[in-house]
Amino acid sequence: MGTGDGGVFLSQQLVFRILGQLVVNAGERTISVGGARQRTVLAMLLLSPDRVVSVDSLIKAVWQGSPPSTSRNQIAICVSGLRKTFESEANVDDLIVTAHPGYILATGDHVVDSLEFEEEVRRGRELIRRGQAAEAGAVLESALNLWRGPALDGINGAEEGAATLDELRLDAYEELAGLRLQLGQHRSLIGELAGLVKEHPLREQARAHLILAHYRSGRRAEALEVFREARQLLVEELGIEPGPALQELHDQVLRDAPELTVRHIAAPTVSLPAQLPAGGAAFTGRVAQLALLDGLLDERRGHAPLAVGAISGVSGVGKTALAVHWAHQVAEQFPDGQLFADLRGYDEHDDPTAASAVLDRFLRALGVPGPQVPTDPNERAALYRSVLGSRRVLILLDNAASYQQVRLLMPGNGRCCVLITGRDALDGLTGDYAVRRIGLNVMNQDEAIRLLRKVAGEERIAADPAGAELLSQLCDRLPLALRIAGARLAAKPHWSVRTLVNRLSDQRLRLDELSQGDQGVRAGFRLSYRALPPAAARMYRRLGLLAVPDFTSWVGAAVLDTDPATAETLIEQLVDAQLLEVVTGETDGAIRYRFQDLLRLFGWECAQAEETEEERDAALDRAFGAWLSLADAAHRRAHGGDYTIIHGPAPRLPLPEEMVDDLLADPMAWFESERAAIVAVVEQASRTDRSAQAWDLTMSSSTLFSTHNYLEDWRTCARHALEAARRTGDRIGEAAMLQSLGSLEIYQSRYAAAEAWLNPAQQLFDEQGEEHGLALVRRNLALCGRFRGELGPALRHAEEALRGFRKVGDLMSESYVLGLMAQIELECGRVREGIILSAEAVSMSRAAGFLRGEAQNTYRLAEAQMRNGEPARAAEHCRTALGLSRVEGDTVGEVFALRGLGEALWRQELLDDAQSCLQDALRVAEELADRFLQARIRVDLGVILVARGDGEGAGMLDRARAVFTDLGADAWQRRVGRLGDAARTAGPGSPVPVAELARLLDN
Repeated sequence: MGTGDGGVFLSQQLVFRILGQLVVNAGERTISVGGARQRTVLAMLLLSPDRVVSVDSLIKAVWQGSPPSTSRNQIAICVSGLRKTFESEANVDDLIVTAHPGYILATGDHVVDSLEFEEEVRRGRELIRRGQAAEAGAVLESALNLWRGPALDGINGAEEGAATLDELRLDAYEELAGLRLQLGQHRSLIGELAGLVKEHPLREQARAHLILAHYRSGRRAEALEVFREARQLLVEELGIEPGPALQELHDQVLRDAPELTVRHIAAPTVSLPAQLPAGGAAFTGRVAQLALLDGLLDERRGHAPLAVGAISGVSGVGKTALAVHWAHQVAEQFPDGQLFADLRGYDEHDDPTAASAVLDRFLRALGVPGPQVPTDPNERAALYRSVLGSRRVLILLDNAASYQQVRLLMPGNGRCCVLITGRDALDGLTGDYAVRRIGLNVMNQDEAIRLLRKVAGEERIAADPAGAELLSQLCDRLPLALRIAGARLAAKPHWSVRTLVNRLSDQRLRLDELSQGDQGVRAGFRLSYRALPPAAARMYRRLGLLAVPDFTSWVGAAVLDTDPATAETLIEQLVDAQLLEVVTGETDGAIRYRFQDLLRLFGWECAQAEETEEERDAALDRAFGAWLSLADAAHRRAHGGDYTIIHGPAPRLPLPEEMVDDLLADPMAWFESERAAIVAVVEQASRTDRSAQAWDLTMSSSTLFSTHNYLEDWRTCARHALEAARRTGDRIGEAAMLQSLGSLEIYQSRYAAAEAWLNPAQQLFDEQGEEHGLALVRRNLALCGRFRGELGPALRHAEEALRGFRKVGDLMSESYVLGLMAQIELECGRVREGIILSAEAVSMSRAAGFLRGEAQNTYRLAEAQMRNGEPARAAEHCRTALGLSRVEGDTVGEVFALRGLGEALWRQELLDDAQSCLQDALRVAEELADRFLQARIRVDLGVILVARGDGEGAGMLDRARAVFTDLGADAWQRRVGRLGDAARTAGPGSPVPVAELARLLDN
């Protein structure tokens, strides 16, 4: 190992030999690579030098279908071991690079003999093209001399890649044999070719060379026997006749054709097309997609179906860039050339390119003289397949509009590879070919930033990373939009990233900024839009009016005022045109659809241009009316009736009863699936001064917001709707949203803040004569009074609310208020009255079919029984409340029930069980960020510690008391103060009796 100045070790060039057994050399030394797994991993990396090899591929190679659960860790250990070996033996520390989703062996200045072989073969073929047969033969012979045996001999798991290399070796030998025949060396070839044919009896090219060598050596009978054996073998084993070339050679031998003699063989004029367009200098990312395309090389075996890659996606997503980049990466693996055609499937000015015209160009590029190109398209296609029959060519068909356009351009053998790009999926390919489909989506965030850096400049983007992230989001992470944005920054050095962000933030101008005359984002979208049938185009632009993140097909039925089946058909046409994406609902797995933002903006632009204002407003009203109808129905089904909320004059859209039943089979699941859309609808309705729709939908959706603890969504909707109500003079809506915001504050135990919302709501409802709304506000004011310990005023508010609910027939709210009154009675020391009211509340909730209310009131009954000295019965009721809450998916109710159960257990002196239950409750309560509930649980845990004589108990009680003080919960502050005093009086190590702790808590 060499050293530099000061004795520092210099890295050495490594030479990897895989054309035979795996050998690694550093200078004159052979480096020993570890065990079998490390050798397999290294072999797999060497088979794809300078390209990502996924961890999944390495796992498959190492364990061949039966990996252990620790396989990923073991692969990482193997890679680490290889890195250490090369660093210690050759001071090379940058050979194996981690790159998602696997690793890259970066060759740099190192040597891989397979790459040397491929380069020499390429040089030889170039000399053949120039007609320099002798020189070409010498180069090919030099390339073949690099082989020392079968590729990666003895390495398990790398058989597929090794087979590909062995195939390349045979191809090169057959080409060398052809040159030697041309040079008159037929006699010396017979023995070599006979051995090759014996080893590979199905290779027709080798047999053809052997037939010709026999014939030129005066062995006509042996030549015919070679053909006879070939035909017998092919018919018996494969059920096919020999190929056209072999049959033609057989006929020539039979008639002693003069062209078989050496003196009539002219220097070959093989045409090697290299038609790939230049790759983009700014290409970046798409690692997973490139790895999928690499799979086409694995499937290209000559006897397999033709390997086809089909890349589909919306305009501007980078289909062509990906295809061209990959094609350049693998071009050397297609020694007979690369063909390219832009089929113009979506050109605004020209018709799609006919397959016949492409065939004419391709045949000429492959060396067929113009006069010999047939005029009939089918005859052209047949000749095209014949010319490609023994060649290995990569064919890139860009911008295909349909399968019909590419059908005649498909080769007839599996030695070639076809790559097709288009906006449609080209379903016709399925069945006849080994198709790898790649639905190309927008870039991920990291890829988008890297693309901006390449186009706009590294320093420019690095100077404002937050601005760059915003810019990529405004560009939808669409490669075309990112390139245009980056180019604009590069052309405007006086602009900051934020300058362009501000210009793109106005959605009315965004597409203008990302379009350049007839080019750019808008132009590409227009081509897809222009190809839509009229009904699908109308669906697209009306859906573009909605500012929702995703939607289901019934939304399309609403905006178009049609039936659900027709709407779904039209929406699927938009999916096929790459104008909509299909997503799976996170909660219910249902099919949903979404726009990329730029595509939605283009749809919105089309609606402004092609729809009247009345048509646009009507479409939005129908859509919002459909959400209202379903939210109302979901609320009624979840609560057993139209309880706990009020409604306004917003119009509903009648929906088919069967569809409603199907959608709302689980009403809370429907709310969950539509949550993000509902928030967006409320915001859009508020922004467009549709106050009634906004606040009414917020009221109905509060069921979801409260049950599943979506407090920020609740606040967002209520605030937007409140602003719209105030702006439009909607006094009932204003009061409803004030009441809703007050409820939200109570839900978070912020009672003083709640009253600030509730007092003006009470006044407004009273002025408008809205009795139901007034009862809801008074119920909430009763909760606030009870929390502060003002039990008299709280009871009066509750009694007034009860009268209001009974007057309007709100059974659920009536049962809730009964439970609240029971709690107030308990806290006033009237335990019997509390138990009676709690039992009545449970019965009423059960009769109304309100499971959540039944759970809440059952919990209150349990609290009453604990105060009455019946902790065992209280524990049973807490378990019932826990089961009901879990059925409803009510996380908050579940925590309350767990807390109550924990208290009931410690009151029975089951301290270990109580502690376990309360710790479960605390874990969930901390996720809910409910400080009051957390403090209640810590009181119970503190009581358990004090009952055991643990000195930590007093400290825990003091911390809970501080929370109650901060929240203004005076009654609880006093109770916990008494418990803390008792703990300190007893002192550490002196347990306080459970009965005494229960008495102090109850008084």
